Amino acid sequence: AKIAQVPAMLRSAQQSTNPVPAPILSPMPAAVLLPPEQLFKGQRSPIGPIVPESELMKPGPLPEMSLGKADAKVTIVEYSSMTCPKCAEFNNQTFPALRKKYVEAGTLRYVRREFPMDNVAAAAAMLSRCAEADKRFALGDALFSRQQEWAQSSRSPLPLLRVIVNQFGINDSAFDVCLSDQKLLDAVTQLRERAAKEFGVATLPTFFINGVRVTGEHDLAAFDAIITP
Repeated sequence: AKIAQVPAMLRSAQQSTNPVPAPILSPMPAAVLLPPEQLFKGQRSPIGPIVPESELMKPGPLPEMSLGKADAKVTIVEYSSMTCPKCAEFNNQTFPALRKKYVEAGTLRYVRREFPMDNVAAAAAMLSRCAEADKRFALGDALFSRQQEWAQSSRSPLPLLRVIVNQFGINDSAFDVCLSDQKLLDAVTQLRERAAKEFGVATLPTFFINGVRVTGEHDLAAFDAIITP
């Protein structure tokens, strides 16, 4: 049987002026996942508790998307949503310098994990996972860099998402198959739920630096102070 061009949850968005489709993600308890208006206050939170690295780095339902040496002395795990403005701001403005200073020097392994805050973010996360392994991180970078165009528009995000992912080897047929993959959606949802329930992720972006939880918006100097105190 021919697979539908897009799943119903995104197809309905394409036909509507409302850019946010009907819920598909399992709802998170209000006490765990803060509403969007509370996620982006721009205030730096104190450094949080330490999560044992053995738990934080335990294999999950999807392979890690990471850059840097596996045996680097510092590991940062970022939880973010593709539709989170502050996540995009960090990835567009701070991460390139962090990558150049620490990842390329062999000091840092950087891991990006999905924490989709809405259905459009879940779709973007799924598409990133459907790229070839060596293109996934770069596709995530591209989606963050063009977030205002596809995620913050009153129009359907699908046409521009197609254009972006086509540049990373995902053709139209693969695009449709990817967004119809219920097992992949379930795995992305599991990543989010584990982060919230076991690691206390409640604001975006959230970082774990060698297991130490750091929340809020941070510039390179703030990471310098933590990585090389």
